Amino acid sequence: MQTRPLGTTGPQVSALGLGCMGMSALYGDADRAESVATIHAALDAGVTLLDTGDFYAMGHNEMLIGEALRSASAASRERALTSVKFGALRDPDGGWSGYDGRPAAVKNFAAYSLQRLGVDHIDVYRIARVDPGIPIEETVGAIAELVEAGHVRHIGLSEAGADSIRRAAATAPISDLQIEYSLISRGVEGEILAATRELGIGITAYGVLSRGLISGHFTADRQLGANDFRAMSPRFQGDNLRHNLSLVDALRKIAEQKGVSVAQIAIAWVLSRGEDIVPLVGARTRERLAEALGALDVTLDEADLAAIERAVPVGAAAGDRYPAAQMAHLDSER
Repeated sequence: MQTRPLGTTGPQVSALGLGCMGMSALYGDADRAESVATIHAALDAGVTLLDTGDFYAMGHNEMLIGEALRSASAASRERALTSVKFGALRDPDGGWSGYDGRPAAVKNFAAYSLQRLGVDHIDVYRIARVDPGIPIEETVGAIAELVEAGHVRHIGLSEAGADSIRRAAATAPISDLQIEYSLISRGVEGEILAATRELGIGITAYGVLSRGLISGHFTADRQLGANDFRAMSPRFQGDNLRHNLSLVDALRKIAEQKGVSVAQIAIAWVLSRGEDIVPLVGARTRERLAEALGALDVTLDEADLAAIERAVPVGAAAGDRYPAAQMAHLDSER
C-alpha cells in the first residue's frame, strides 16, 4: 500500500483512507457483519486511516469501529489510525441542532469517543464544522490541551475556510483539513488549497465519488429510502440528477478506454491532485472496497487528465452538494 504524509505535522498514512460513516447512517441500511468484514479487509490491505464522527448514528459508528478493531489482528490494530469528527448536535429523533465548539464540550466529546472506540488515544481529532459562536482558537486550543495530555495525537479541521485555517494554524499545529473534493466538487482548489499548502497542512478528501453519484453504479431509477441522505440532496433530484449522470456517462467512456471502472478513474483523479491529498473512500462492502483499492494501480497521464477535464469541466455539476440549511453551516463556503 502506498503512503502519503498527512501534512507536515501529521502521521504517514495509507494513500487511501476508509470513511466509515455509511456503515451506520445516512445511506440506507447497512449490514453490520459485512461492515466489520470490510474494515478488516481494508486493514489487511494496508489501509491505515479509519474516519468516523461521534454523531454518526449517535455513536453507533464509533462502536462499530471499536468492534472491528477488537476483532482485528494485533498487527492491524497497531497500524490503524483513527480520525474522529465531533461537535454536531443531535436529538433523540435523529435531528440536527447545530454545532458546539466550546472547550468544555470538546473534552466531553473526546471522553465519550475514547470509550466507544476502545482506544487510549485518538490519532486525529477535529470539529466537524466550525462553530460560528466560538472562536476557532478556543476550539483548537482545547484539542491542543488533549494532545498535551496524551488523549489526542494530531489536530485536524473540517470544512473550514481559509481564514479559519490560518487562525487555527496560528494557535497550534494542524495536520490536515477534511473537506469534500471530487471531480464535481472542486471549491477547495481556490483560496483553501492555497492556504493549506502554504501552511503545510494535508487534505483528507471525502465525497470523492460524490456519495455514489459518480461511482458508475448509480442509476436514475434508483429508489432511495427515507433514511438515505441522497433522497434530499440537491444533486440527486430530478433534472439535476439527469444532468449529473450525463457527466458520468462521459467519464465512463474514458474509463472504458483505459480498461478501468468509473469509480477507479474518479478516485485516481483525486489521487493525482497532489501528494498532500488522501482520498477517503466510503466503501460499505468488501466488493466496493476492492474496486476502490484498484484505483491505486491507475495511472493518469496528461492526455487522460485533459480528457477528464473536458468530460467533467469545473462547475459542471447541477445542484449544491448539501441542502441549503446545511450549506449555511459550511465555513468553507463563506
